[in-house]
Amino acid sequence: MCECSCGGKTKPDTLIPMIGVITDIRTETPDVKTFRVVGRDGKKLFEHMPGQCAMVSVPGVGEAMFSITSSPTNTEFQEFSIKRCGTLTDYLHNMTAGEEITVRGPYGNSFPVETALKGQNLLFIAGGIGLAPLRSVINYVLDKRDNYGAVDILYGSRSMDDLVQLKEIQEVWAKTPGVDVYLTIDREQEGWDGHVGFVPSYLKELEFATDKTVLVCGPPIMIKFVLAALTEMGFDKTQVYTTLELRMKCGVGKCGRCNIGSKYVCKDGPVFRCDEIDELPPEY
Repeated sequence: MCECSCGGKTKPDTLIPMIGVITDIRTETPDVKTFRVVGRDGKKLFEHMPGQCAMVSVPGVGEAMFSITSSPTNTEFQEFSIKRCGTLTDYLHNMTAGEEITVRGPYGNSFPVETALKGQNLLFIAGGIGLAPLRSVINYVLDKRDNYGAVDILYGSRSMDDLVQLKEIQEVWAKTPGVDVYLTIDREQEGWDGHVGFVPSYLKELEFATDKTVLVCGPPIMIKFVLAALTEMGFDKTQVYTTLELRMKCGVGKCGRCNIGSKYVCKDGPVFRCDEIDELPPEY
């Protein structure tokens, strides 16, 4: 039985990599691609819950932890949206459909979609590639729509070219009853007629009611100012969940790379309620 929150549905030893076959690669932005992966048998590699991660590896090149961006309600495959930013990601971005990688997981806890979030109005706030871990939760919620209240999605990026999953956002999320989507980019751009401005500022402009549970993911500086804005708007920290991704290496709390005080991000996280973050050492 595993130690994560997936209900014990994962394979017995999550340290043993599974061979994954890349069946599709979508270019999301100039530096982000989404990889669809199945096992050699054509089936989904393992079960997971929204917010959990997996270690993706190319033997001889490297390995790194990435959020699983597809929803657990998808029974056919898993997806990873990966930003090009180093040796491994450079290699992945040059791969083609049909090639193989290794994947181990799932790791960490998940967003409490079947407990604390159930029946709640939800506000998702994402910046840049931070939409990746929230996409899994959003699609889970939309696939189980009757279990949740109103859904608001606020997403921003540097430019309209850097908005990840834009087609899905416009053609699926924005057209789902009870879902409102708000997009923004940092600076004015030719061809963009939507909102212009940083996510924390737009958040305050929208003046959301405080009857919502909030899920936040994005660059650390964005999260910092979003949390300040939410506090100013009257939200309590117990209403807000976010993810921390800190040098996760082994995935099972043994190597110590992601240790913060008494917590291991790979094991106790990556999802934390924001009042729990206050208990972490101040230097973090």
